[in-house]
Amino acid sequence: MTLTKAHIVEALADQNGYAKKQSVNTVETLLEIIKRTLESGEDVMISGFGRFCVKEKRKRRGRNPATGEDMMLAPRKVVTFQCSGILREKLNRKKATAKKNLKSMQELLNVILAQA
Repeated sequence: MTLTKAHIVEALADQNGYAKKQSVNTVETLLEIIKRTLESGEDVMISGFGRFCVKEKRKRRGRNPATGEDMMLAPRKVVTFQCSGILREKLNRKKATAKKNLKSMQELLNVILAQA
């Protein structure tokens, strides 16, 4: 099962007694902060979770799959994710259930909100 924004909102509301609208606003605010930071070219590090890094890709030779024609692809930026050692350890120790994932995400949101 994929963890969606709706699942995060629901877990945040259920576990903290927030109104759904307040949970939606909290998640949206958090995601906007992360997006703005990445757009400015800065990395986002969340302790115990991982780091989102902005990487620059140089221009490169590519091929149009429809025509087979060679072309140059423009330079671009991509976002990569490197999980923390703590998260990697948890992933390799045992499979987490969806319920545990939701709880971990809620704890992560609480840490981030406390820092903001």
